[in-house]
Amino acid sequence: MPFRSAIPDQRRFHNREEAGRLLADRLKQHANRTDVVVLALPRGGVPVGFEIAKALHVPLDVFVVRKLGVPGHEELAMGAIASGGVRVLNEDVVRELGLPPSIIDRTAHREEQELRRRELAYRDNRPFPELQGRIVILVDDGLATGSTMRAAARALRGHRPARIIVAVPTAAPETCEAMRSEADEVICAMTPDPFYAVGLSYEEFAQTTDDEVRALLARSAEALAADAGRPR
Repeated sequence: MPFRSAIPDQRRFHNREEAGRLLADRLKQHANRTDVVVLALPRGGVPVGFEIAKALHVPLDVFVVRKLGVPGHEELAMGAIASGGVRVLNEDVVRELGLPPSIIDRTAHREEQELRRRELAYRDNRPFPELQGRIVILVDDGLATGSTMRAAARALRGHRPARIIVAVPTAAPETCEAMRSEADEVICAMTPDPFYAVGLSYEEFAQTTDDEVRALLARSAEALAADAGRPR
């Protein structure tokens, strides 16, 4: 079988929105809870996270992580950084390519500047949500090497959440399995084998823009406020 899938006969998602709705069904036991928050990795994880947060009636926010791409081959991750000064290296890539610390440090410095820019752009001075004692559903549109998600999970541990649930529509089988050492629960809706790229699990996989991220965060906050105002 080319796919080991939690979604029968699902070969490709139409888009990130459909993927988010299907993932939300796997997470419905967390609906309407005040101790649950969805944190999406921008940019591609935000449309997925928006649908999950909407279906569960819980808050949506972003957690900014930056991939450290190999110079000249940026699509290949040699590691990742996350808020809080967390750096995760893909030791296999670093060792195989013989990458010196100077290259890693230079790349990390550049990505730290972009990380700060995005935090300012997406947060618009909103404080980071309180996560201590809460269930955090950490979302992206897929996992290839998993470097960015590992960095996110490790950084979030410092906020002392009750649980971290990693939820993605598609992932390399070995990456999905390895992620179980970083999170309390891991949901990978599809694990194509062989796995070539996240985008191949989608019919539509256009790049998500900064404006779309901001718009989805605003829509999610408005919907949650409207829910709070309705009589129970």
